[in-house]
Amino acid sequence: MNQLFAERFKSARLMNGFSLQDLSDNLGNNITRQALHKYEKGEVIPDSEKLDLICEALNVRPDYFTRETIVELGTINFRKLELFPSKEQNSIIERTREVLGRYLELEEILGLKKIFEHPAPLLKINSSDDIENFAKEIRENWGLGVGPIANVAELLEENNIKVLELDAKDGFDGLQTWVNGKDIPVIVLNTGKLKSNDRKRFTAFHELGHLLLPLDEIDDKLAEKYCHRFAGAMLFPKEAIEKEIGNKRNRISIQEFGLLKEQYGISIQAMIYRFAELDVISEHYKRYYYQYINQMGWKVEEPYAYEGKETSSRFEQLIYRALAEDIISMSKAASLKNMKLSEFRSKSLMIG
Repeated sequence: MNQLFAERFKSARLMNGFSLQDLSDNLGNNITRQALHKYEKGEVIPDSEKLDLICEALNVRPDYFTRETIVELGTINFRKLELFPSKEQNSIIERTREVLGRYLELEEILGLKKIFEHPAPLLKINSSDDIENFAKEIRENWGLGVGPIANVAELLEENNIKVLELDAKDGFDGLQTWVNGKDIPVIVLNTGKLKSNDRKRFTAFHELGHLLLPLDEIDDKLAEKYCHRFAGAMLFPKEAIEKEIGNKRNRISIQEFGLLKEQYGISIQAMIYRFAELDVISEHYKRYYYQYINQMGWKVEEPYAYEGKETSSRFEQLIYRALAEDIISMSKAASLKNMKLSEFRSKSLMIG
């Protein structure tokens, strides 16, 4: 019991980016650094009064410290995160682990554990055509055809890929890893940086590319290019582009780009890049349009917006399912949402 508490305590501290002294300061020095050190070493467990103070400071509920759901994260590729201090990296890792722990515990309670099945195994990438065909095969196996995808996050969740959202610093778009071996693929989206739905969609598929494509022996720069190609092909397939705008274009109006963005949920800049990849427009025209976008101040915030929903409600839906079927109590539901019971009650309306 002491060791479990110690491990969970350290995880919560790192999740919040605190040193032991930071935490003591945050607690108003009501608990000394030396006492906190003993908790983290498993030498002592705090009494209920001190535990309440710690929960408040670390933004967790008391049963967080006794949760035994095992979450073993695989390697996380800190491409852009390499510029982050180790404290920030640890916070992201532990926040990912904490959210996943609650999610997996809920699935265990409901008996819903499912093993991920690779939709279209690919052994080797010989050219960009392999990426196009790979994306096409996945869309076919997932029954998507060539039309727009309404909600990427929901699609991935339906296919046993966990999609989490964290509000982190403006240093990375997303990351991906595997949990408990190769059983559960996980994609994390940084909502602190991804302000628009089209960017969230593209990033989700980009990270999926890192999970599914055989990139181990490919250098980082080319791997990024392949994952960009994969994301573009998933959002706007070649066949759909040919249907919408034809095989070759000398000019495309911003209004046409905007309408396609609203339909397919892919940014104008990503479309321009993809059209050039497929030789629908020339490299010269691509550079011209990028210069135009810069001149208009649209690089960060483009005209036209994709208004579709781009988040998954599966975790919350499962909580209310477990409540409705009397599998969990209201208190347990609040804990799984990492909310105080009073707060959860005020946001919930149970019928029955």
